[in-house]
Amino acid sequence: MKVAVLVGSKSDLEAAEKVRARLTEFEIPCDVHVASAHRNPDKVDRLVRDPEVDVFVAMAGLSAALPGVVAARTLKPVVGVPLHRGLGLDSLLSVVQMPPGIPVASVGLDASENAALLAAEILALKFPEVVAHLEKYRAKWREEPPAGSPS
Repeated sequence: MKVAVLVGSKSDLEAAEKVRARLTEFEIPCDVHVASAHRNPDKVDRLVRDPEVDVFVAMAGLSAALPGVVAARTLKPVVGVPLHRGLGLDSLLSVVQMPPGIPVASVGLDASENAALLAAEILALKFPEVVAHLEKYRAKWREEPPAGSPS
């Protein structure tokens, strides 16, 4: 069981670390990689071929091509996180408007936490030990919602 998080640039690492922190809390191995779809396509290809990875989380701003590039190269689930750069609308639309046949699950702008939770939910279908972590998280959330969330 493993999740790979790919970001388009070093400036996106803070968002990726939020995914890694949540997955680590759930005891889900997670690697974070900087690999631009435009500047490092060969590196993206190598990372996508990793047989140990079950789910990919790909995040990028501006044109946000990375989630789609990853999805085009694998049959494994890809969770796209559009990052707020400029207006944010360009990255949001790039992630949610994938062509037919190349799906990317999308979360909201800068929604790293939701990307981690969605990756965990996908893994819970195959790895029952993840279910307990999700149940514990949800129970805690019902008692005391995370800071900044609606109650």
